[in-house]
Amino acid sequence: MANSKSALKRIQINERNRLRNKAYKSAVKTLMKKYFQAVEAYATSPSDELKQAVQTCQSAAYSKIDKAVKRGVYHRNNGARKKARLAKAFSKINQAQAS
Repeated sequence: MANSKSALKRIQINERNRLRNKAYKSAVKTLMKKYFQAVEAYATSPSDELKQAVQTCQSAAYSKIDKAVKRGVYHRNNGARKKARLAKAFSKINQAQAS
């Protein structure tokens, strides 16, 4: 248990930050899962409608990742890696369909 007033305050601040970070991380994971499901659906039966759904999911995931990086929840390299992973999943499907 903390002995000083400042240590108590740091505990409160750390808990507040932990909950905020947890919310962002959870949202990013959820949006990434939705994106991968949309890509999978597009891969099985390509259509303009499903492609639009993939792009919408990608936009939402990119936005949430960028906000998490901006607020310090993720390091910028971690955010870039996540975004690259999303882009790679869709480009792999597009290359397979093109050939």
